[in-house]
Amino acid sequence: MSRNYAGLSRERIIIEALHIIAGRGLGGLSMRRLGDALEVEAMAIYHHFPLGKEQLFNAIAAYVTSPGPGAGALDDPEARESEQAAEDGEPAGASEPGPWDARITAWAEAYRARLLEFSGALSLLAHRAPRTPHSLATRALVEGALGEAGLTGPDVERAADALYSYCLGAVVHQVRHQQEEDAPDAAEADARFRYGLRALLAGLV
Repeated sequence: MSRNYAGLSRERIIIEALHIIAGRGLGGLSMRRLGDALEVEAMAIYHHFPLGKEQLFNAIAAYVTSPGPGAGALDDPEARESEQAAEDGEPAGASEPGPWDARITAWAEAYRARLLEFSGALSLLAHRAPRTPHSLATRALVEGALGEAGLTGPDVERAADALYSYCLGAVVHQVRHQQEEDAPDAAEADARFRYGLRALLAGLV
């Protein structure tokens, strides 16, 4: 087995781990199997994740819940500035143009798409709530949009919790039932998600 670890990175390890999870389930992921897939010795993985599997699981959860490029209105240059502000310890704002509900809808659809893409790792999110600079900045943007809708005080945080819970719960429900004979197709699943999101936003304000 190769001992050339030059191309090994945290992201490459996480992506390969997600491939294994997609094919074998979360229980099928082991450091040895991951090392074989990466063509390195398992100990090389511990160089990037010295605390072992739990640290890797936390990193996977953070990766799954962090939008990639094109993630919608909340992941634009201003959002990235907010992320940098969070890294610098500054409060992140929500000053993007456009109606607050359109921005939240774009974020929610992108977040749902990300969860569906890595649905094999959904069970990790039941016990892990990653707090990365990106997740903190995005949360601040969601709460900022809710503030524009007229919510104040504790209601802002409660509403944000409801939105995150809806997105995650909708994906869990879809994945749980997608193999059933009468499961909705992708277009209907999209329509159901948007319907529920519209109802939730209307109820929040």
